[in-house]
Amino acid sequence: MNTDELARLLATGAGAVDRRAPVRRTGTAVAIGVLIAGALMALWLGVRPTLVRDAAAPMLWVKFGFVAWLTAGSAMAALRLARPGARLARVPGVLAAPLLAMWVLAGIALAGADAPQRATLLLGQTWSACPFNIAVLSLPVFAAALWGMRGFAPTRLAWAGAAAGLFAGAVGAFVYAFHCPELAAPFLGLWYVLGMLIPAVLGALIGPRVLRW
Repeated sequence: MNTDELARLLATGAGAVDRRAPVRRTGTAVAIGVLIAGALMALWLGVRPTLVRDAAAPMLWVKFGFVAWLTAGSAMAALRLARPGARLARVPGVLAAPLLAMWVLAGIALAGADAPQRATLLLGQTWSACPFNIAVLSLPVFAAALWGMRGFAPTRLAWAGAAAGLFAGAVGAFVYAFHCPELAAPFLGLWYVLGMLIPAVLGALIGPRVLRW
């Protein structure tokens, strides 16, 4: 078969490309990962019994809003970095805004607390378990995000892996928030962020290998 025949064969056999297929595939995989993470949290840690009562506390909604915003921002970053040549544009600002807001709240809380109370605000009751729990709950979404991202043919593999990991970490933090009793801004600004950074760093390290195409 010569070059002209091959070209004609490819041209006549080619169909329309469904550009939304990778998005649907990734969305389905991530949705399954979120369900697995939720089931893992419920079976392993359990939903906090006082969650409904705590709904009267404004910081509960601040906590959920914080991780929800980071989930949306990191999803935006992952979708941009999954495509060759896509620009991040405003994504860094979207990600920085909730972090800065939480750190401002943390600074205000620490400045207004007595010295003995500052350690409690920072460490809470669960500081040693919080980052680990978030990282573990992020794993199903992390695997799904990396698998789906391969279908987009990313080129900046370390950054793409980091974005997938940050997204998974934010989802893990959101799921973990249904169990976690901590509401202090210093705690959330430190340990929640650390928990989200664990899969992000892991994604940056393994992205060049896992996402290569």
